[in-house]
Amino acid sequence: MTTPAAPLPATLKKTALNATHRALKAKMVDFGGWDMPVEYPGPGGGLIAEHIAVRTGVGLFDVSHMGEIQFRGPGALAAVQHITMNDASRLKDGQAHYSALLTPEGTFVDDILVHRLGENDYLLVVNAGTKDKDYAWIRKQVGAWPSIHISDYSPYYSQLALQGPRALETLRKLTKIDLAAIKNYWFTWGEVAGVHNVLIARTGYSGEDGFEVYLPADEATTVKVWEALLDAGKEFGIRPCGLGARNTLRLEAGMSLYGHEISDSINVLEAGLDRWLKMDKGEFIGREALLAVQDAGGPKRKIIALEMVERGIARDGYPVLDLEGKEVGVVTSGSPAPFLKTNIAMALVPAEIAAGGADVLVQVRANRVRAKQVPLPFYKRPKK
Repeated sequence: MTTPAAPLPATLKKTALNATHRALKAKMVDFGGWDMPVEYPGPGGGLIAEHIAVRTGVGLFDVSHMGEIQFRGPGALAAVQHITMNDASRLKDGQAHYSALLTPEGTFVDDILVHRLGENDYLLVVNAGTKDKDYAWIRKQVGAWPSIHISDYSPYYSQLALQGPRALETLRKLTKIDLAAIKNYWFTWGEVAGVHNVLIARTGYSGEDGFEVYLPADEATTVKVWEALLDAGKEFGIRPCGLGARNTLRLEAGMSLYGHEISDSINVLEAGLDRWLKMDKGEFIGREALLAVQDAGGPKRKIIALEMVERGIARDGYPVLDLEGKEVGVVTSGSPAPFLKTNIAMALVPAEIAAGGADVLVQVRANRVRAKQVPLPFYKRPKK
């Protein structure tokens, strides 16, 4: 006799696939107020199997908890430029880029993706746990600007992430769109699995090739596309993947996570994300503070990448020490790297330690475990 699943707390939000995840016996967790799958256990399953499937074949994630905020009208570009650090004026129709909403101090409200839907039309995709905060921040900063409508369309979108070297071959079975013609960080519209007006973006958060599929958020449509994708990917060993594998994949790929490598207490230069910081585009929130940091000789702290050279796993929040035993920093993200078969971490340390490249120690419970600095990303997908 099967034991019924525990009832979902009334306070948690659900995606259209919640019943599907539970039917698959997924381990569910509270993630930013959403009831989300962290992994799908079972024979040959679990986080490591999901991680390897994305690195070697294809995996499918439900990321419908992410937020979608749309800017429309002649004032849309000016507003997006004011609140983000990248230069949205460089985007062409059907192009997206990585960016961030910054505080006046040059720290992070959130990191985001900006999509240019048209000349006066931009879609910002924001993190799930910060969506309400982000929307309130945006409304406060530019909500009263002229010639613009700012709308939270998050409840109307489901978002599925198909990631891995066989993602294109999987999705190709369900659409007539020329997927190979979609360049990295570009998107288009079309039909997928019989569903019309689907937005297909070639982005991702795994370090692999892949596509984000945005479709209507009703349960019937979302389940239909989810099941069609799983069926199409069977020959490539597709697996449904949870937030656990999403985290280990992004860490191997050296991608920052809000609340870890980026936060309202870590600025863009400390986070090492200045390649997306366009100081020459003109005024934007946080620019003056970041100019002051540059003028003062640069940030005093930096995010670094670590590989453990002694036995031990660096976990988020563990202290980082110099080789004399003095505490100098903190691990921002750390875990085993399933594909690389080593233990890795990112940490925030003084800039002089980052610049010198010296080994450090990580306090792993009662033990001090040696780690070496390595370049980011830890993993790069092979070039075709």
